[in-house]
Amino acid sequence: MSGRFTWFDLMTGDPAAASDWYAQHMAWGTQAWDGPMAYTMFTQGDETFGGAMQLPEEAAKMGAPPHWLGYVGVADVDGAVARAGELGGRVMRPGTDIPGVGRFAILADPEGAVFAVFRSTGGDDGQAKVLAWCELAAEDPDAVWPFYEGLLGWRKTDAMDMGDMGTYQMFGVEGSMGGMMRRVPGMPVSAWTYYFRTDDTHSRTATLVDAGATLIMGPREVPGGDFISVLTDPQGAVLAVHSPKPA
Repeated sequence: MSGRFTWFDLMTGDPAAASDWYAQHMAWGTQAWDGPMAYTMFTQGDETFGGAMQLPEEAAKMGAPPHWLGYVGVADVDGAVARAGELGGRVMRPGTDIPGVGRFAILADPEGAVFAVFRSTGGDDGQAKVLAWCELAAEDPDAVWPFYEGLLGWRKTDAMDMGDMGTYQMFGVEGSMGGMMRRVPGMPVSAWTYYFRTDDTHSRTATLVDAGATLIMGPREVPGGDFISVLTDPQGAVLAVHSPKPA
């Protein structure tokens, strides 16, 4: 079982425009998927890590905005679906095969934060190299933690006192790969944010804002000396970037 985020789908209103925007301003490569639906894959270096697709009509009708959906590798998708229900989660889409690719399901944790589980036809997948960090903002992180621990085998690692904002709890499979925190007041829903690697957060943020992104936070230094920014792309999907501490 992987327990790591292995793939990311951008679900948006105009996938063609979004693919062009990310290719130009995040310096990602793109390639068309040779499959039964319109889907453009994203690459960085030698890694294919995700793609852009049309936001499903049923999701849009339920009020879902454009968003990034992360896929966590699991050994048994249908077993994970059953276990998610036992742990208080919801099934947004049951186990579904992608011929020649693998099987996936879309789930929501007890507070409604949505993510997917995935099993590749090739077996266990490691964490996508493009992902620097993942972060869950929850109404009550302590209450949802047992769901992720029981479903994905995550373990708590370090923790950081954030004063009035509570504790920032880091987690992972082998070492830290992400964190959980109490969502900021005014944030409408519990949700996942994915931080994609870039060489320089400051210059990348300026490029993205000049190209029509809206800055939410940053550039900001985080403990350890790395830098992050959180933005929304021109269609409204939250996009976060991360660069390592300058040499």
